[in-house]
Amino acid sequence: MPTERRSPEQVWREMQRGNARFVAGEPQHPRQDVERRTELAAFQAPHAALFGCSDSRLAAEIIFDKGLGDLFVVRNAGQVISDSVIGSLEYAVAVLKVPLILVLGHDECGAVAAAIDSVDTDSPALPVHIQGLVDQIMPAVERVRLAAGSPGAAGIDALEVGREHLRDTVGALLAASELISDEVAAGTLAIVGANYRLREGRVVPDVVVGQL
Repeated sequence: MPTERRSPEQVWREMQRGNARFVAGEPQHPRQDVERRTELAAFQAPHAALFGCSDSRLAAEIIFDKGLGDLFVVRNAGQVISDSVIGSLEYAVAVLKVPLILVLGHDECGAVAAAIDSVDTDSPALPVHIQGLVDQIMPAVERVRLAAGSPGAAGIDALEVGREHLRDTVGALLAASELISDEVAAGTLAIVGANYRLREGRVVPDVVVGQL
């Protein structure tokens, strides 16, 4: 049966503890056995929703030391907002009653790199659907480029672009979904925007919306 609903703060602290175990090389691999699989056959009650980049190095349940049924995961290249992303996250909030949405970016992101490269006029054309993803990262690229006074891609800090894009993504999610923004205002939902450091495995929070 579903467990009692946790607060946004409780869920975020649990996720931080799980990530700390992963960073230390001491994962517990919880709730990954046959009994858990059987238990979940008739229902799901995830602790949180995670919207992250599709990068193969961001395996959500692994980096937070979670198990089956713990996370409702939505991913695409560059973690860019779309109707399907919003609908999926609204489902997690309205139907599954998750108290936390984690938006997760990372360093060395290929989508961010493609957006930065496209600043140079001689960069090769991208396939149309990849270009659609890159276009949503371009506002962050342009802000960082202008702040740095850089005429081309070489002077643009990819980490700073990633941080700016992460904040844009959180803002776009709130602007696009009245359901999600209302839950945040009511104190029943929080959103954390964080960046994953590939080399050390650490999740670093950057922006928090709501009560934690």
